[in-house]
Amino acid sequence: MRKSVLFLFVIFGIFMAACEQKTPAKEKIMTDYTINKNIHHYLGIELNIQVWNLLAKEERKPEEDSKMIAMAFGSQYHWYKSPNWQPVNAQRGEWIISHVFAVLGKGKEALNHAESCMKMTEEQNLTGFDLAYAYEAMARAHAANQNIDQSKEFYQKATLAGNEITGEDRKLFLADLTSEPWFGLKL
Repeated sequence: MRKSVLFLFVIFGIFMAACEQKTPAKEKIMTDYTINKNIHHYLGIELNIQVWNLLAKEERKPEEDSKMIAMAFGSQYHWYKSPNWQPVNAQRGEWIISHVFAVLGKGKEALNHAESCMKMTEEQNLTGFDLAYAYEAMARAHAANQNIDQSKEFYQKATLAGNEITGEDRKLFLADLTSEPWFGLKL
């Protein structure tokens, strides 16, 4: 125990000495800090892409399902650390996590994250694209739980909000909205 505490003090002392030096060490620390922040930004994007790649697979192995869950959470974590982070990124992170759980038929988890996504949407007064996706998350999560009435209600809201979106974002949203699984519900 004493050796590990001593080791931490030595490392801390080296760090403090480096920070007090004129410029090269300070510049290196700041460069490393900037690189680390940019790595988080890159990883947030890359993990999100990997989630979508796995979602697009016709058949996934159980370990790929587990990876998909981990990557959805990882993407959200790295976005929090990104220098480009904005509150909407947290809302979108909750959406992708909810979507992954819903696709995997894990209704309880999907609904927890869909509700979090909806709460963030309301708190941030998000509209358009993000509002439509929040409604879609609620609809799909309820479908995964076989909550038919709630699923239909949110599906209708998602459809109306989606029709307000313009351009390519509208096409993307409507394609996602109509994609399976809807767990046998006729929406």
